[in-house]
Amino acid sequence: MSTVNATVTDAPQEKVTIEGINEENILRYFETLNSGNFSATAKLFADDGVMHPPFESHVVGEDAIVAYLQKEAQGIKAFPQRGIISTKEFDQIQVEVTGKAETSWCGVNVMWLFTLNSQKQIVYTRVKLLASPKELLNLRKQ
Repeated sequence: MSTVNATVTDAPQEKVTIEGINEENILRYFETLNSGNFSATAKLFADDGVMHPPFESHVVGEDAIVAYLQKEAQGIKAFPQRGIISTKEFDQIQVEVTGKAETSWCGVNVMWLFTLNSQKQIVYTRVKLLASPKELLNLRKQ
C-alpha cells in the first residue's frame, strides 16, 4: 500500500509554496517531481492511482507512474503558482493548481488537476497544457 507521505532520499528538494494550497501531498508532489525523485512522487498516489499526462493515455499504479516519469519527466521543472481546493463526494478533495512547466527547450502554462482520497493520497491527476492548438502541435513535434 502506498504511504501518504513518502520519504525522500535522493536529490535535495526546494520547498514549494502555492498560493491557496496547504495540502501537504500536493506540495510534496511538486517538490519530489522537481528534485527528480520520481519514486517518492509515485508513493504519493493511492495503489490504483492514475496519472493522465499530456499527449498520453492514463498511467496507473506506482510502478507505471515511476517508469513514465523516469522516461518523460527528466529535466522538467514545475512552477506551481496558485490553486483552489474544493470538496467532492465520498470525502474526496479536488485541487486545481495553475503555473508553468519548463524544459530545456520550452516553457508552457499548465493546469494540474488532482483528486485526493480521504487518506490524502492522490487517486487521480491530470496535467493539462494551457496553450493554443498550434502551440500544442509544435510541442508534440519536438
